Order: sequence, then structure tokens, then C-alpha cells
Amino acid sequence: MHPAPLPLRQLARPALVALVAAWLLFTLVAFDQGQLAGLVTNALSDSGGVLHEFFHDARHLLGVPCH
Repeated sequence: MHPAPLPLRQLARPALVALVAAWLLFTLVAFDQGQLAGLVTNALSDSGGVLHEFFHDARHLLGVPCH
């Protein structure tokens, strides 16, 4: 017996939530200019800048120039 397919109406809300979350994450990484990474780095006492480099490399991975 085959399961009944989900109506598109049931998928609309989770898809919209996922789309908004992805857009917010992209916006934070692309246009943050290091402020968010600085807060996280200071909160975790990361003096070496590993998280800063992670955010920096993520920007380059997304194709966002930062220099």
C-alpha cells in the first residue's frame, strides 16, 4: 500500500520557514562585516580568531567579496 502524498498546502509553511532561515543566514554571513563573528568569538574566548576565519571563508564560499 502506498502512502498518500502530502498536499502542497501542508508543505508551504515549512518551505517558507526554511527559505526565510536560509535568507537570514546568508544575509548574516554576507553582510555582517565581522560584528557577529566578533560577538561569538568574544563569548567563546577565541583569541586565535578561528571563528573569524570560519566566517571569512564562508563569505568567500558564497562569492561575497570582503577585501
